[in-house]
Amino acid sequence: MFHMSTFLNTTSSSIIFLLTGVPGLEAFHTWISIPFCFLYVTALSGNSLILFAIITQPSFHEPMYYFLFMLSTTDLGLSISTLVTIGNKAREISFNACLSQMFFIKLFTVMESSVLLAMAFDCFVALSNPLRYATILTDLKIAQIGVAIVTRGTLILPPMVVLLKTLSYCHRHVLHHSHCFHPDVTKLSCTDNRINSAVGLAALVTTAGVNSIFTFFSYVLIVKTVLSIASPEERKKAFNTCISYIGAFAVFYIPLISLSFVHRFGKRVPRDVHALIANAYLLILPVMNAIIYSVKTKQIRRAVIKVLLSRAPMN
Repeated sequence: MFHMSTFLNTTSSSIIFLLTGVPGLEAFHTWISIPFCFLYVTALSGNSLILFAIITQPSFHEPMYYFLFMLSTTDLGLSISTLVTIGNKAREISFNACLSQMFFIKLFTVMESSVLLAMAFDCFVALSNPLRYATILTDLKIAQIGVAIVTRGTLILPPMVVLLKTLSYCHRHVLHHSHCFHPDVTKLSCTDNRINSAVGLAALVTTAGVNSIFTFFSYVLIVKTVLSIASPEERKKAFNTCISYIGAFAVFYIPLISLSFVHRFGKRVPRDVHALIANAYLLILPVMNAIIYSVKTKQIRRAVIKVLLSRAPMN
Protein backbone atom coordinates (compact mmCIF):
# COMPACT_ATOMS: atom_id res chain seq x y z
CA MET A 1 0.00 0.00 0.00
CA PHE A 2 2.82 2.37 0.85
CA HIS A 3 4.49 1.64 -2.48
CA MET A 4 1.30 2.45 -4.37
CA SER A 5 0.60 5.64 -2.45
CA THR A 6 4.11 6.81 -3.15
CA PHE A 7 3.39 6.55 -6.86
CA LEU A 8 0.01 8.24 -6.52
CA ASN A 9 1.54 11.19 -4.75
CA THR A 10 4.11 11.72 -7.48
CA THR A 11 3.47 15.00 -9.24
CA SER A 12 3.38 14.92 -13.02
CA SER A 13 6.22 17.44 -13.27
CA SER A 14 8.57 15.09 -11.37
CA ILE A 15 7.82 11.99 -13.43
CA ILE A 16 10.63 10.61 -15.56
CA PHE A 17 9.72 8.25 -18.40
CA LEU A 18 12.09 5.72 -19.91
CA LEU A 19 12.04 5.50 -23.70
CA THR A 20 13.11 1.94 -24.47
CA GLY A 21 14.08 2.46 -28.11
CA VAL A 22 13.39 -0.87 -29.79
CA PRO A 23 12.69 -3.29 -26.92
CA GLY A 24 14.28 -6.71 -27.31
CA LEU A 25 16.91 -5.43 -29.73
CA GLU A 26 19.08 -3.49 -27.28
CA ALA A 27 22.20 -5.37 -28.41
CA PHE A 28 21.67 -4.13 -31.97
CA HIS A 29 20.95 -0.46 -31.21
CA THR A 30 24.32 0.63 -32.61
CA TRP A 31 23.60 -1.10 -35.91
CA ILE A 32 19.99 0.07 -35.96
CA SER A 33 21.12 3.68 -35.46
CA ILE A 34 23.12 3.61 -38.73
CA PRO A 35 20.11 3.32 -41.12
CA PHE A 36 18.12 5.67 -38.86
CA CYS A 37 20.92 8.25 -39.11
CA PHE A 38 20.99 7.84 -42.90
CA LEU A 39 17.22 8.36 -43.09
CA TYR A 40 17.45 11.49 -40.94
CA VAL A 41 20.22 12.99 -43.07
CA THR A 42 18.23 12.20 -46.24
CA ALA A 43 14.98 13.67 -44.84
CA LEU A 44 16.58 16.85 -43.49
CA SER A 45 18.80 17.53 -46.50
CA GLY A 46 16.21 16.52 -49.12
CA ASN A 47 13.40 18.63 -47.72
CA SER A 48 15.75 21.57 -47.02
CA LEU A 49 16.88 21.51 -50.67
CA ILE A 50 13.27 21.52 -51.86
CA LEU A 51 12.46 24.50 -49.60
CA PHE A 52 15.56 26.37 -50.78
CA ALA A 53 14.73 25.69 -54.43
CA ILE A 54 11.14 26.93 -54.04
CA ILE A 55 12.24 30.08 -52.18
CA THR A 56 15.01 31.03 -54.63
CA GLN A 57 13.35 30.11 -57.94
CA PRO A 58 10.68 32.64 -59.05
CA SER A 59 9.23 30.06 -61.46
CA PHE A 60 8.17 28.00 -58.42
CA HIS A 61 6.03 30.77 -56.95
CA GLU A 62 2.83 28.98 -57.98
CA PRO A 63 0.09 27.18 -56.00
CA MET A 64 1.44 23.67 -56.59
CA TYR A 65 4.87 24.58 -55.24
CA TYR A 66 3.46 26.60 -52.35
CA PHE A 67 1.69 23.45 -51.18
CA LEU A 68 4.87 21.44 -51.71
CA PHE A 69 6.65 24.06 -49.56
CA MET A 70 4.10 23.41 -46.79
CA LEU A 71 4.56 19.64 -47.12
CA SER A 72 8.35 19.84 -46.88
CA THR A 73 8.05 22.19 -43.88
CA THR A 74 5.84 19.71 -42.00
CA ASP A 75 8.24 16.87 -42.91
CA LEU A 76 11.15 18.86 -41.49
CA GLY A 77 9.15 19.58 -38.34
CA LEU A 78 8.25 15.90 -37.95
CA SER A 79 11.89 14.85 -38.38
CA ILE A 80 13.19 17.43 -35.90
CA SER A 81 10.53 16.46 -33.33
CA THR A 82 11.90 12.91 -33.13
CA LEU A 83 15.56 13.63 -33.88
CA VAL A 84 16.82 13.32 -30.29
CA THR A 85 15.08 10.08 -29.32
CA ILE A 86 14.53 7.79 -32.32
CA GLY A 87 17.40 5.46 -33.10
CA ASN A 88 19.09 6.01 -29.73
CA LYS A 89 19.44 3.56 -26.88
CA ALA A 90 17.05 3.61 -23.93
CA ARG A 91 17.00 7.09 -22.43
CA GLU A 92 15.10 9.07 -19.85
CA ILE A 93 12.76 11.94 -20.69
CA SER A 94 10.88 14.24 -18.33
CA PHE A 95 7.09 14.28 -18.30
CA ASN A 96 6.83 17.82 -19.73
CA ALA A 97 9.42 17.11 -22.43
CA CYS A 98 7.48 13.96 -23.32
CA LEU A 99 4.23 15.91 -23.66
CA SER A 100 5.97 18.54 -25.79
CA GLN A 101 7.36 15.91 -28.16
CA MET A 102 3.97 14.19 -28.33
CA PHE A 103 2.23 17.46 -29.17
CA PHE A 104 4.61 18.39 -31.98
CA ILE A 105 4.57 14.91 -33.52
CA LYS A 106 0.75 14.99 -33.50
CA LEU A 107 0.69 18.59 -34.76
CA PHE A 108 2.97 17.97 -37.74
CA THR A 109 1.15 14.72 -38.56
CA VAL A 110 -2.21 16.54 -38.59
CA MET A 111 -0.72 19.41 -40.60
CA GLU A 112 0.66 16.95 -43.13
CA SER A 113 -2.71 15.27 -43.62
CA SER A 114 -4.27 18.74 -44.06
CA VAL A 115 -1.64 19.74 -46.61
CA LEU A 116 -2.30 16.53 -48.55
CA LEU A 117 -6.00 17.45 -48.65
CA ALA A 118 -5.12 20.94 -49.93
CA MET A 119 -2.86 19.39 -52.59
CA ALA A 120 -5.67 17.09 -53.71
CA PHE A 121 -7.94 20.12 -54.07
CA ASP A 122 -5.20 21.91 -56.03
CA CYS A 123 -4.87 18.96 -58.40
CA PHE A 124 -8.64 18.68 -58.87
CA VAL A 125 -9.00 22.38 -59.71
CA ALA A 126 -6.04 22.23 -62.12
CA LEU A 127 -7.66 19.35 -64.02
CA SER A 128 -11.36 20.21 -63.87
CA ASN A 129 -11.19 23.99 -64.25
CA PRO A 130 -7.79 24.97 -65.70
CA LEU A 131 -8.99 28.32 -67.08
CA ARG A 132 -10.05 29.55 -63.62
CA TYR A 133 -7.18 27.87 -61.73
CA ALA A 134 -5.22 31.10 -61.16
CA THR A 135 -8.30 33.00 -60.01
CA ILE A 136 -9.47 30.26 -57.63
CA LEU A 137 -6.11 29.56 -55.97
CA THR A 138 -4.73 33.05 -55.48
CA ASP A 139 -1.77 33.82 -53.22
CA LEU A 140 -4.18 35.17 -50.59
CA LYS A 141 -6.31 32.02 -50.70
CA ILE A 142 -3.25 29.81 -50.32
CA ALA A 143 -2.03 31.90 -47.36
CA GLN A 144 -5.48 31.52 -45.74
CA ILE A 145 -5.34 27.75 -46.28
CA GLY A 146 -1.89 27.66 -44.64
CA VAL A 147 -3.08 29.64 -41.62
CA ALA A 148 -6.16 27.41 -41.30
CA ILE A 149 -3.99 24.28 -41.35
CA VAL A 150 -1.78 25.53 -38.51
CA THR A 151 -4.69 26.96 -36.48
CA ARG A 152 -6.77 23.82 -36.72
CA GLY A 153 -4.04 21.61 -35.27
CA THR A 154 -3.04 24.02 -32.52
CA LEU A 155 -6.66 24.34 -31.34
CA ILE A 156 -7.73 20.69 -31.47
CA LEU A 157 -4.65 18.90 -30.10
CA PRO A 158 -3.77 20.71 -26.80
CA PRO A 159 -6.72 19.25 -24.76
CA MET A 160 -5.56 15.73 -25.62
CA VAL A 161 -2.06 16.46 -24.31
CA VAL A 162 -3.03 18.64 -21.33
CA LEU A 163 -5.48 16.03 -20.00
CA LEU A 164 -2.55 13.65 -19.50
CA LYS A 165 -1.35 15.95 -16.70
CA THR A 166 -4.54 15.20 -14.75
CA LEU A 167 -3.77 11.48 -14.52
CA SER A 168 -1.84 9.66 -11.81
CA TYR A 169 0.93 7.33 -12.97
CA CYS A 170 1.49 4.42 -10.62
CA HIS A 171 2.83 1.82 -13.04
CA ARG A 172 6.39 1.50 -14.23
CA HIS A 173 7.25 4.62 -16.21
CA VAL A 174 8.51 2.67 -19.20
CA LEU A 175 7.39 3.60 -22.72
CA HIS A 176 7.73 0.94 -25.38
CA HIS A 177 8.74 3.30 -28.19
CA SER A 178 11.59 5.61 -29.10
CA HIS A 179 9.23 8.58 -28.83
CA CYS A 180 6.30 9.66 -26.66
CA PHE A 181 3.19 8.00 -28.05
CA HIS A 182 -0.21 9.02 -26.63
CA PRO A 183 -1.70 5.50 -26.12
CA ASP A 184 1.61 4.39 -24.62
CA VAL A 185 1.54 7.14 -21.97
CA THR A 186 -2.19 6.70 -21.27
CA LYS A 187 -1.72 3.00 -20.48
CA LEU A 188 0.69 3.87 -17.66
CA SER A 189 -2.06 5.64 -15.71
CA CYS A 190 -3.58 3.95 -12.68
CA THR A 191 -6.65 6.24 -12.73
CA ASP A 192 -9.63 6.22 -15.08
CA ASN A 193 -8.30 7.26 -18.48
CA ARG A 194 -11.44 6.75 -20.56
CA ILE A 195 -11.90 10.50 -21.05
CA ASN A 196 -8.30 10.80 -22.24
CA SER A 197 -8.75 7.92 -24.68
CA ALA A 198 -12.02 9.38 -25.96
CA VAL A 199 -10.48 12.85 -26.43
CA GLY A 200 -7.48 11.33 -28.21
CA LEU A 201 -9.75 9.33 -30.52
CA ALA A 202 -11.95 12.40 -31.17
CA ALA A 203 -8.88 14.48 -32.05
CA LEU A 204 -7.70 11.79 -34.46
CA VAL A 205 -11.10 11.41 -36.13
CA THR A 206 -11.76 15.16 -36.50
CA THR A 207 -8.32 15.81 -38.02
CA ALA A 208 -6.58 13.03 -39.91
CA GLY A 209 -9.81 10.98 -40.12
CA VAL A 210 -11.85 13.74 -41.76
CA ASN A 211 -8.90 14.73 -43.94
CA SER A 212 -8.45 11.16 -45.20
CA ILE A 213 -12.11 10.89 -46.27
CA PHE A 214 -12.12 14.19 -48.17
CA THR A 215 -8.72 13.48 -49.71
CA PHE A 216 -9.80 10.03 -50.86
CA PHE A 217 -12.96 11.35 -52.51
CA SER A 218 -10.94 14.16 -54.10
CA TYR A 219 -8.74 11.59 -55.80
CA VAL A 220 -11.81 9.60 -56.87
CA LEU A 221 -13.03 12.77 -58.62
CA ILE A 222 -9.55 13.35 -60.05
CA VAL A 223 -9.38 9.84 -61.51
CA LYS A 224 -12.91 10.27 -62.92
CA THR A 225 -11.87 13.58 -64.51
CA VAL A 226 -8.70 12.06 -66.00
CA LEU A 227 -10.59 9.07 -67.46
CA SER A 228 -13.13 11.42 -69.07
CA ILE A 229 -10.39 13.02 -71.20
CA ALA A 230 -10.73 11.69 -74.77
CA SER A 231 -7.13 12.07 -75.95
CA PRO A 232 -4.75 9.36 -74.61
CA GLU A 233 -1.86 11.84 -74.77
CA GLU A 234 -3.75 14.48 -72.78
CA ARG A 235 -4.96 11.82 -70.36
CA LYS A 236 -1.38 10.70 -69.70
CA LYS A 237 -0.25 14.31 -69.25
CA ALA A 238 -3.10 14.99 -66.81
CA PHE A 239 -2.30 11.87 -64.81
CA ASN A 240 1.39 12.76 -64.61
CA THR A 241 0.40 16.15 -63.21
CA CYS A 242 -0.99 14.57 -60.04
CA ILE A 243 0.96 11.31 -59.74
CA SER A 244 3.29 12.83 -57.13
CA TYR A 245 0.30 13.91 -55.03
CA ILE A 246 -1.17 10.40 -55.17
CA GLY A 247 2.21 8.95 -54.18
CA ALA A 248 2.46 11.27 -51.16
CA PHE A 249 -1.12 10.34 -50.17
CA ALA A 250 -0.29 6.61 -50.29
CA VAL A 251 3.00 7.06 -48.40
CA PHE A 252 1.21 8.93 -45.60
CA TYR A 253 -1.99 6.93 -45.12
CA ILE A 254 -1.02 3.31 -45.82
CA PRO A 255 1.61 3.14 -43.02
CA LEU A 256 -0.60 5.24 -40.71
CA ILE A 257 -3.56 2.88 -41.11
CA SER A 258 -1.27 -0.16 -40.74
CA LEU A 259 0.24 1.30 -37.57
CA SER A 260 -3.24 2.00 -36.12
CA PHE A 261 -4.36 -1.58 -36.80
CA VAL A 262 -1.23 -3.04 -35.24
CA HIS A 263 -1.64 -0.96 -32.07
CA ARG A 264 -5.37 -1.62 -31.70
CA PHE A 265 -5.67 -5.23 -32.82
CA GLY A 266 -2.16 -6.65 -32.81
CA LYS A 267 -2.10 -7.65 -29.14
CA ARG A 268 0.05 -10.69 -29.89
CA VAL A 269 2.48 -8.81 -32.11
CA PRO A 270 5.88 -8.46 -30.37
CA ARG A 271 6.63 -5.02 -28.94
CA ASP A 272 9.78 -4.66 -31.01
CA VAL A 273 7.62 -4.95 -34.15
CA HIS A 274 5.32 -2.19 -32.84
CA ALA A 275 8.33 0.05 -32.18
CA LEU A 276 9.99 -0.65 -35.54
CA ILE A 277 6.79 0.11 -37.47
CA ALA A 278 6.26 3.37 -35.54
CA ASN A 279 9.88 4.45 -36.06
CA ALA A 280 9.82 3.50 -39.73
CA TYR A 281 6.62 5.52 -40.25
CA LEU A 282 8.04 8.68 -38.67
CA LEU A 283 11.36 8.37 -40.52
CA ILE A 284 10.39 7.02 -43.94
CA LEU A 285 7.51 9.48 -44.50
CA PRO A 286 9.73 12.62 -44.77
CA VAL A 287 12.30 10.69 -46.81
CA MET A 288 9.78 9.31 -49.31
CA ASN A 289 8.08 12.66 -49.86
CA ALA A 290 11.45 14.27 -50.65
CA ILE A 291 12.29 11.43 -53.06
CA ILE A 292 8.86 11.38 -54.73
CA TYR A 293 8.89 15.09 -55.54
CA SER A 294 12.56 15.19 -56.49
CA VAL A 295 12.20 12.24 -58.86
CA LYS A 296 8.69 12.67 -60.27
CA THR A 297 8.64 16.46 -60.56
CA LYS A 298 11.07 17.39 -63.32
CA GLN A 299 11.25 21.06 -62.40
CA ILE A 300 12.07 20.29 -58.75
CA ARG A 301 14.67 17.71 -59.79
CA ARG A 302 16.39 20.21 -62.06
CA ALA A 303 16.30 22.93 -59.39
CA VAL A 304 17.75 20.62 -56.72
CA ILE A 305 20.56 19.54 -59.07
CA LYS A 306 21.23 23.19 -59.87
CA VAL A 307 21.44 24.03 -56.16
CA LEU A 308 23.82 21.13 -55.52
CA LEU A 309 26.06 22.06 -58.45
CA SER A 310 26.14 25.71 -57.45
CA ARG A 311 27.28 24.70 -53.94
CA ALA A 312 29.93 22.28 -55.20
CA PRO A 313 33.54 23.40 -54.49
CA MET A 314 35.36 24.86 -57.46
CA ASN A 315 38.53 23.14 -58.58
